[in-house]
Amino acid sequence: MHTAVETYLTNASLALKVASEEKGVITRTEEAITRIARCFQDGGTLLIAGNGGSAADAEHFATEFTGRFMKERKARPAISLASSTSMLTAWSNDHNFEDVFARQIEAFGKAGDVFIGISTSGNSKNIIRAVSKAKTLGLTSITLLGNSGGELQGLADITIAVQDTRTSHIQEVQIALIHCICQEVEKTFTE
Repeated sequence: MHTAVETYLTNASLALKVASEEKGVITRTEEAITRIARCFQDGGTLLIAGNGGSAADAEHFATEFTGRFMKERKARPAISLASSTSMLTAWSNDHNFEDVFARQIEAFGKAGDVFIGISTSGNSKNIIRAVSKAKTLGLTSITLLGNSGGELQGLADITIAVQDTRTSHIQEVQIALIHCICQEVEKTFTE
């Protein structure tokens, strides 16, 4: 008889297995690795955003590049747009939450940079607007999504959509993809 822990871990591993067999997830993750590596090689910055658990993943993602992932090396410029509580609360209070990430892309982004939006639902209005702003300013846009992509499906230059509807398992697959991206991009660093 399976315990709740065994059942949960089995379901999580099945979500990872399904993602590992999804050609679109693999191909688009490889494209994301190439674009992010090129961005860093060209002196660009990685801007990342998400809400709730995805905000935590955005901070984690950025930290792997400004800190280190697997090897000692020079820091790379990666910013979580979900980190500044002053910006998030001021802009949301005085204007609206739907533009909170787009506004920061306007401040920090430039052509050649990469914006990554993370959304388990695929329907986050502030990520939708951030993708639009990134495209307007000439940034490459990448989205990590769940629920087959939601409203964000196909809006970014690269869409990586996890084919699952369970938030926890979507996030587990997304963090595995984030770690894979960090590992492979870090391999391209010469210093």
